[in-house]
Amino acid sequence: MSRQNVDLGSGSVGKLLFSLAVPTITSQIVNMLYNLVDRVYIGHMQPVETVGKLALTGVGVCLPIIMVISAFAALMAFGGAPRASIAEGRGDLEESERIMGNSMTMLVAVSVVLTVVFLVFAEPMLRIFGASDNTIGYALDYMRIYALGTIFVQVTLGMNAYITAQGFTVVGMKTVLIGAILNTVLDPIFIFAFGMGVQGAALATILSQAVSAVWVLKFLTGKKTKWHLRREHLRPRAKVVLPALALGASPFIMQSTESLITVCFNSSLQTYGGDLAVGAMTVLSSIMQFAMMPLQGLTQGAQPIVSFNYGARNPQRVRRAFRVLLMACLAYSLLLWALVQLVPQLFALMFTSDSELVAYASWALRIYMAATGIFGIQIACQQTFVALGNAKISLFLAVLRKIILLIPLIYILPHFFADKSFAVFLAEPVADVLAVCTTATMFAVHFKKSMNALEEKPGL
Repeated sequence: MSRQNVDLGSGSVGKLLFSLAVPTITSQIVNMLYNLVDRVYIGHMQPVETVGKLALTGVGVCLPIIMVISAFAALMAFGGAPRASIAEGRGDLEESERIMGNSMTMLVAVSVVLTVVFLVFAEPMLRIFGASDNTIGYALDYMRIYALGTIFVQVTLGMNAYITAQGFTVVGMKTVLIGAILNTVLDPIFIFAFGMGVQGAALATILSQAVSAVWVLKFLTGKKTKWHLRREHLRPRAKVVLPALALGASPFIMQSTESLITVCFNSSLQTYGGDLAVGAMTVLSSIMQFAMMPLQGLTQGAQPIVSFNYGARNPQRVRRAFRVLLMACLAYSLLLWALVQLVPQLFALMFTSDSELVAYASWALRIYMAATGIFGIQIACQQTFVALGNAKISLFLAVLRKIILLIPLIYILPHFFADKSFAVFLAEPVADVLAVCTTATMFAVHFKKSMNALEEKPGL
């Protein structure tokens, strides 16, 4: 795939956006399946009723830590990649490469720190996230090997963002596919054939990530990439690193707080609705995670177009890209909302076959996703702020929805309703409505100012 095939500055914005979005959406879905593979195989360890069940629970306890590792990759990558695209739009390829090189160094440095922290403090951290005496052994077996591969996870997730940001979304998709296919093949070999159990699952994962990391680095040092990873750009500079970290704070908070949100929901639901309500919340969060992937893929596909043309001082094309993104996100979120309200049980059946849980989750899903229809506005506006390099507003919006609104509402609303569980589920749509209204208002003001500024000094 040659660089000439990815012309971000001309042609139909709609066709370009969807040509970039399809591979990124595919990557999102494959990555989720990638994360499920270990759990599927581990759950079938014999005897299932004892070893398989406990091992699966133990690995499940590791997920919040794994999410933190991914969040740190996003901190530098998702903050640096849009800035690199903007620099390319200005015609400053050296700055794009400098940002990418600095990101590589920071990812490696963070990997070393995280590896040491997770190896030294693995047991107390896993205990905090719910490991019991019965499951801590399995959790430690998995985490101690997975932690050794932190550098591969960081490089794969972090540097792949710089491939996608250039418009090479198919190459970025292949990065995910390579790791997913290899992990699927290695898992049964290490877990069952070699009798390594959960240690085999962790080893298969980090080896797969290592191969993906090599693929990413080979591309970024090869002939097809526009931005080359060069030794002279690896030395970190504060004026390069700090703005990227500021912009990356938004996706970092969005990813790293997922575990906190889950704890808040589960603690309240356990109090008011017991195990059934908590089980339903697990189903709901799984549905929401899967359903949001097309929206995330659309925004990732739009980011190179918005960032490049913003850097190139082409406000008309930035506006067109945002309009197409907004219409696509809103159309999808409205369709999703309609399906959830009409046939919630079909979504619940994707994750459980227990009739009681399906019935409860179907009721709860209609409440939990009641405002999903307008969520497309939220994600289109918020991610466009990131693509434009607006760190302050991006960070505020990330904090607003989850920390300022959602967490307090989880604990406040039950005091105003007789049905306490209903009130807890209601916190999600109430937070969504307030966040969408705030985001849309701020976007309308600041986006207009940004575009007017470009028109005052158009590109030559």
